[in-house]
Amino acid sequence: MTATEVQLVPMRWWHIEQVAELEQQLFPVDAWSVEQFWAEMAQATRYYFLAVDDDAVLGYAGLFALSPDADVQTIAVSPRAQGKGVGTLLLEELVDQAIARNCTQLVLEVRSDNQAALSMYTKRGFEQINVRSDYYAQGVDALVMRLRPLQKRAGQ
Repeated sequence: MTATEVQLVPMRWWHIEQVAELEQQLFPVDAWSVEQFWAEMAQATRYYFLAVDDDAVLGYAGLFALSPDADVQTIAVSPRAQGKGVGTLLLEELVDQAIARNCTQLVLEVRSDNQAALSMYTKRGFEQINVRSDYYAQGVDALVMRLRPLQKRAGQ
C-alpha cells in the first residue's frame, strides 16, 4: 500500500464504528467514544475525512473551522499505514478544507513525544507557539502549533 493508492472520502455516520475501533487501538488510554464521534459529526463547524484502501479505514482526520480560525481536532493513522504518507495526505486535506472555509490560520496540539507527527507538522510549516505542560500525562506536554498564513502546497 502506498499513499497514491489511498482515497480520501468524507466521513459519514456509517464509518463511526470502524473509526472508533481504530481510535481505541491507537489511543487506548484516552480514546474518543462512539458518542464523541457522533457529537463531532453533528456540529456544522466540523469536517472529518477518512483515508481508505479497499473500504478499510487507514486513517482519519477532523477539522473545526470557523473563519478566520481552524483547529485540527484529530489525525490518526492505522499502524499498517504509518510511515507511508497517509498522515500527510490527511493533513493536506484539512489545510485545503480550512482554506476553502476562508480560514487564515490552522492550530493544533501534538504530544511532545510524538516525533513522527512533529516532523510532519514542521515540514508543512507549522511553528510551535505554546506549551501545555503535562497535558497528556505527567511529563508529556501538548505543543501548540500554528500554520499561518494558510496556503496550498506548491503544485496543488
